[in-house]
Amino acid sequence: MSLVEIDDIEGGEILSLHQRILSDIREKILSGAWAPGHRIPFEHELTAEYKCSRMTVNKALSQLAKAGLIERRRRSGSFVRQPQSQAAVLELHDIRIEVEALGLPYRYERLERVKRRSGAEDRALLGLSAPGPVLALEGLHFAGERPFALEQRLINLSAVAEAGEEEFLDIAPGPWLIGRVPWSEAEHRIRAMAADETIADALDIDVGAPCLVVERRTWSAEHPVTHVRFVYPADSHTLVARFTPSQG
Repeated sequence: MSLVEIDDIEGGEILSLHQRILSDIREKILSGAWAPGHRIPFEHELTAEYKCSRMTVNKALSQLAKAGLIERRRRSGSFVRQPQSQAAVLELHDIRIEVEALGLPYRYERLERVKRRSGAEDRALLGLSAPGPVLALEGLHFAGERPFALEQRLINLSAVAEAGEEEFLDIAPGPWLIGRVPWSEAEHRIRAMAADETIADALDIDVGAPCLVVERRTWSAEHPVTHVRFVYPADSHTLVARFTPSQG
């Protein structure tokens, strides 16, 4: 028998103990059973639980820390790390890709869908010069079991009539639009805000907690297509933009 500690068999393959520890802890984190900030059992506790050497436990925890799932603090132990996303400011990114890049399962939940004739506020948000039909959508993007972003969107049905027949239950409106409407221009606005009761309830955060708000309008051949507002808990999202000096 080699010196590698053997514990289990999965799918016909022998798993080392360190792989089992790694898998067990990762599953608890990704499922939301262990929320951000939760303390991982100490090394000596895991050693006793899995009946293995401390070196094996340390190897598993080191891999989890390298993957960004846990944070190891000297003398305090290891804790589930708060996931932090980095989104490019000037890109029309898919939040699913953003969440999955964190190693977390993604889910979209539609909260509200209303088709109506545009009011003054709708026209101001979309940049419409005359009344017309719009679709108002609200939904939540999840990372694991935790809300990741609240999406509030208006779609100009004069530009995208087929959106009026889509329920947006199985797909978020962002990737649906990107797949059907070639956009020619986009505008981003970024600001900070304190969560009101509605946002706090949707994102499961405290009223008054800081949030990052990204608002975006897109056009196709000078026709307004959509206005969307994404609200993120401030401690879980970072915006990144990379520039080069302008020429001429």
